[in-house]
Amino acid sequence: MNRDPHVPADAGAPVEILHAGQWLTLKQRGRWEFVERNNPQGAVIIVAVTPDDRLLFVEQYRVPILKFTIEMPAGLIGDPGHADDDSVAGAARRELEEETGWSCARVVPLHMGPSSAGMSTEMMYFVRALDLRKVGEGGGDETENIVVHEVPRGDAGAWLRAMVEKGYSIDPKLFAGLWLLEHGHDA
Repeated sequence: MNRDPHVPADAGAPVEILHAGQWLTLKQRGRWEFVERNNPQGAVIIVAVTPDDRLLFVEQYRVPILKFTIEMPAGLIGDPGHADDDSVAGAARRELEEETGWSCARVVPLHMGPSSAGMSTEMMYFVRALDLRKVGEGGGDETENIVVHEVPRGDAGAWLRAMVEKGYSIDPKLFAGLWLLEHGHDA
């Protein structure tokens, strides 16, 4: 059988574990080093718009980059603290309410793909949360200090540029979520 010349020879190499941590495992296949989440289900990013057409963004400090970031609500599917909740929709509902204080009646899948194909095996699931209802304050769990921002949809671009000027890091996946909001499912 002939090997596809576009697939690197490393693709068939055995995998070696370089380090196993609580949440991530560093592996090597041939010359490629990559990380794998220890929860193989991946993560969900929630595109949420309130009934008065405000986008829900979250702000939190991210230790790996030593900066505050602006992101869409997100979280792990099959989070060890929520082992009974290992579906994409279930994780989306849980994280939306935990981080923002909003609940949703429906979750619609928008797109699925790798978070960083050259560095990680993690898959990201973008979903749209529909029929939102305010049920609490949000802010995350006891390990998080999340600030919720409700930004009018029409002002999102200017608001995000202003946050960059203030020194915030904007998660690029947020822009994918905004594009999917405008070009994804008719929900």
